[in-house]
Amino acid sequence: MILVINTSGNGLEFVLDVQHKSVSVEKQSIALPAEAERFLTECGAKWRDITAIGVVVGPGSFTGIRMGIAYAKGLAMGLNIPIVGINAFELYLAATPDAFVAIDSGRGDFFVASPQHAPCTMTIEEVETEQMKCPRTVGHKPFDLKLAVSIVQDKLERGNAEPVVPMYLRPSYAEEAKNKNV
Repeated sequence: MILVINTSGNGLEFVLDVQHKSVSVEKQSIALPAEAERFLTECGAKWRDITAIGVVVGPGSFTGIRMGIAYAKGLAMGLNIPIVGINAFELYLAATPDAFVAIDSGRGDFFVASPQHAPCTMTIEEVETEQMKCPRTVGHKPFDLKLAVSIVQDKLERGNAEPVVPMYLRPSYAEEAKNKNV
């Protein structure tokens, strides 16, 4: 069974094969271990049933991504199973392969990717121009985390599961502040 964990947004989200759960929480870091355990119990699974872990690596909440990756890596190490990183663009493009993905960063620009664009940030003006190169634009609604299971399986079968590292498309607030003071 493949467990997928998403902490890139405000809450927590889990998938175990075809079962899905989204949980609104105040503090992800405090709730994650208990909610993961609760989800497995609700699914009738045990930790020993997990054969691989997928984790969303971004883009999204800087702290949430780091915390989710650390938790998933700890689980994978303890269970001696593989861990696979999945980015939000892969999830959107799995559902709509010909789309332009534009995710509002909440900071006046957008995280974008498409078949023609590697993941990057763009201004609204750039998005308005570049999205016309694709038949549709997605990213304004949440992605379907259930698609992550097949992405993880595919990466494991192809043997190209890359190291799991956060997908940061811009510096953190702290890095930006430091650069302004230099």
